[in-house]
Amino acid sequence: MLDSYKLRSACTLPFVFDKKISTVGTSNADVPLADPGMYQLDITLRRGHSLAARDRGGTSDPYVKFKIGRKEVFRSKIIHKNLNPVWEEKACILVDHLREPLYIKVFDYDFGLQDDFMGSAFLDLTQLELNRTTEVTLPLKDPHYPDHDLGVILLSVILSPKEGDARDVFQTQSLRLSDQHRKSQLWRGIVSITLIEGRDLKAMDSNGLSDPYVKFRLGHQKYKSKIMPKTLNPQWREQFDFHLYEERGGIIDITAWDKDAGKRDDFIGRCQVDLSSLSREQTHKLELQLEEGEGHLVLLVTLTASTTVSISDLSVNSLEDQKEREEILKRYSPLRIFHNLKDVGFLQVKIIRAEGLMAADMTGKSDPFCVVELNNDRLLTHTVYKNLNPEWNKVFTFNIKDIHSVLEVTVYDEDRDRSADFLGKVAIPLLSIQNGEQKAYVLKNKQLTGPTKGVIYLEIDVIFNAVKASLRTLIPKEQKYIEEENRLSKQLLLRNFIRMKRCVMVLVNAAYYINSCFDWDSPPRSLAAFVLFLFVVWNFELYMIPLVLLLLLTWNYFLIISGKDNRQRDTVVEDMLEDEEEEDDKDDKDSEKKGFINKIYAIQEVCVSVQNILDEVASFGERIKNTFNWTVPFLSWLAIVAFCVFTVVLYFIPLRYLVLVWGINKFTKKLRSPYAIDNNELLDFLSRVPSDVQVVQYQELKPDPSHSPYKRKKNNLG
Repeated sequence: MLDSYKLRSACTLPFVFDKKISTVGTSNADVPLADPGMYQLDITLRRGHSLAARDRGGTSDPYVKFKIGRKEVFRSKIIHKNLNPVWEEKACILVDHLREPLYIKVFDYDFGLQDDFMGSAFLDLTQLELNRTTEVTLPLKDPHYPDHDLGVILLSVILSPKEGDARDVFQTQSLRLSDQHRKSQLWRGIVSITLIEGRDLKAMDSNGLSDPYVKFRLGHQKYKSKIMPKTLNPQWREQFDFHLYEERGGIIDITAWDKDAGKRDDFIGRCQVDLSSLSREQTHKLELQLEEGEGHLVLLVTLTASTTVSISDLSVNSLEDQKEREEILKRYSPLRIFHNLKDVGFLQVKIIRAEGLMAADMTGKSDPFCVVELNNDRLLTHTVYKNLNPEWNKVFTFNIKDIHSVLEVTVYDEDRDRSADFLGKVAIPLLSIQNGEQKAYVLKNKQLTGPTKGVIYLEIDVIFNAVKASLRTLIPKEQKYIEEENRLSKQLLLRNFIRMKRCVMVLVNAAYYINSCFDWDSPPRSLAAFVLFLFVVWNFELYMIPLVLLLLLTWNYFLIISGKDNRQRDTVVEDMLEDEEEEDDKDDKDSEKKGFINKIYAIQEVCVSVQNILDEVASFGERIKNTFNWTVPFLSWLAIVAFCVFTVVLYFIPLRYLVLVWGINKFTKKLRSPYAIDNNELLDFLSRVPSDVQVVQYQELKPDPSHSPYKRKKNNLG
């Protein structure tokens, strides 16, 4: 056999790699390229040697991408500050023909910046032998500077034929939404993680301290902790869940970082948790030593069996089976208040069909499929090929952990050669669902601000325990571990500034009004205010505060039911959201021209931070307003119950006793529960109330009858 195969670089120059044979097999050199069979390509990414330095410190943070055609099929983990990285990662890729070579690209990871290119190479699959392990050394080259030596990548490759229904398997696997959705499938269990604390972490700042935070990764799932400023012994007390897709459990990669404003964050250390070594249905306390750094991380890890999440056909329907329906109703009856407080309710979603979808392919058709999401739970339908009026007839069931969650149904067009195309989306708050009603929802754009082409027919049922839902409202909201990264947007910054200004102006106008009373601009009004002031101050009791808020809520409720709704549709926010959408479209078209903005990382980080602070402050004020405006009746009723309880308690119990109980609880909380997670019940409650932007996003659009293809057919017949 020859000792070398020829590779093609991006500039079509031949590269040579060495190969060693470890098993005997048959050559595929004579296999015709038109062979319709499928192949399985098993690759082990071994290591890199003498890679190019791309950072100022004379090192790099390399990772590797594998591509076949224009599709990314694998991305390795990042090895920090190393020009001779060792990965030892395995990838299994299904290939439908051998014409397309395997394209290997190496990048240097830059936090917040565009990653630097470190070299590339091609592996010609037609030159590999079947069922034979081949050790490959790939010289990396830059197409623009072919004479530069950028190091080598070492691989181990096995190519084997796949028989039977491999093509069907490949098509099923090609349901791609991007990296974050590629593994959306039924999970086998849940791993619950509580990040407790860090001990003796490495000092990364000049003051001898750090601003540490921790990143977790399990497959495609990611979570980032909050930042603890100026400490080497941070106390996080954060809890989150990951889904387990593999029977063995998998490995959780954990990295600790020091936050640095205006420059790239410093790497503190890494560690791993092998879930296959942990027993199920048991909480494990782990003290993990950080590698490549100093200190420890303390975690609580619990592995549990999968919750009731399923996909089935319409013929298999839990709620239509009377016996199963009675069991579900019994599970969430008021008598089972304290049984599994995390299990709030049951959601069943029927994805029936869609009509009049956008044509995404050159043939004037689309290959649509649906993604159903509830918080971090994601499930897929099958693809209906070459159809703008697909019928799925699938039933999805979910466990509800938070009744204030929003169900998101997104329609995509499957594309074999690239990422799936977006066709439309709807967001439906669970509390707004009318059980058992088949409803046509107008599909919206990505920002949920306006309509796109087509409607989707859904039938949704929600069963929940109101008491459990109320109690869960007062604990921290589940954080999404897959979210789009924030980016700088002029329109978004302006929108948040105006929202913030409107909230502040309410307080400013109130202050002007009070000051006008002091100035006696209107003597009758000032006299009435003076008398009211004397009366309130003389007779004030603490219980009057929740009583006044209770009266305000009740007054607004009676205004609404009497038809005198004083809530106005926020056209300002709607207009700004539409402007933001137009700007996003323009940015997408001009992304290459405006790539330089990613280089101004320091300014961008400050602007994004200001942008997010404005959003948080504006949302806080809007949530308080929407609580009293009965935007979400469930939460307003819950507020009425809370105000009633507070009024009675404050009326009958002296304040000193309440303060005493509060102080004893605060001082003994750490003793009673060392790993308790701190939270603020009021803020947790307000986090469930939608802001004005969310109210607009969750607003249903009325379908246009003229868009229905069935009506057009009738018109054509007439």
